[in-house]
Amino acid sequence: MSRHAAVVVEKNVVIHKAVIPVAGMGTRLLPLTKSQPKEMLPVVDKPAIQYVVEEAIDAGVQSVLMVTGRGKRAIEDYFDHSVELEHELEAHGKLDDLHAIQRISNLIQVYYVRQKLPRGLGDAILQARAYVDGDAFAVLLADDIIDGPTPCLVQMEEVAHRFPGMVVAVMQVPRQDTSSYGIIEGTVVAPGVWDVSRLVEKPDPAEAPSNLAIVGRYILVPGIFDAIEHTEPGRNGEVQLTDAIQAMLPKTKVYACEFKGIRYDIGNQMGLLKANIALALERPELAGELREFLSETLETLFD
Repeated sequence: MSRHAAVVVEKNVVIHKAVIPVAGMGTRLLPLTKSQPKEMLPVVDKPAIQYVVEEAIDAGVQSVLMVTGRGKRAIEDYFDHSVELEHELEAHGKLDDLHAIQRISNLIQVYYVRQKLPRGLGDAILQARAYVDGDAFAVLLADDIIDGPTPCLVQMEEVAHRFPGMVVAVMQVPRQDTSSYGIIEGTVVAPGVWDVSRLVEKPDPAEAPSNLAIVGRYILVPGIFDAIEHTEPGRNGEVQLTDAIQAMLPKTKVYACEFKGIRYDIGNQMGLLKANIALALERPELAGELREFLSETLETLFD
């Protein structure tokens, strides 16, 4: 895994902290998530949350804060040392397995804070105020695994280096799906980069200003916390991060980065299945047999 240098967002400011909200209940994946966090569901041979943490590491992030909720203890245990297991593996000479689990514990410094009530993404980010401590920071949503030639957060940092301000990741979606996303309006300032003039949370397709949807990656400045505190709850009594970012315009510049890569929403069944298949096909030791299985299965289905 290559580590990219952290990138300047404003003068003398670098992104070395990230916030990963993991307090959601995962209701779209019930009953699978009744007894385990959705972030710990396997994608090939590691939990989904690890892909997101590794993206942060690749972007030069030095520590992450996970905003947790009830039933998320498995995430904390996963990134902690397991002394008994490590001793057992060492005693039996299973050194490859030992090194694999020690690597997980040593990936990055991880901190935790709990969101006591499910009051939306904006409120989850608000719990990170003390951790951020006046620095610019990244937000990565654990539902989204983004696979591309360059990590999505690295692409966003490159945008922030050229156009100082906050940055949101966007992708094009069918017009009929805009009601499921925050949608941006803006002016193109470079290939794949928009100077954002408006953000709308989950607009009806007929009212959406574009089909550029915000997905789970952000680079934010500390002023977002005051904006969140003054943001009224929206649907379902939740405080929306999109609304807080909108409130910071036009005093704070916001840019949208249309990232290069494929986003898998592992918060639903189809996204989880697609991520497992696509990422397994990228593994040389798995790809051949998996392709053969898929080919045989499709032939059987269409005979």
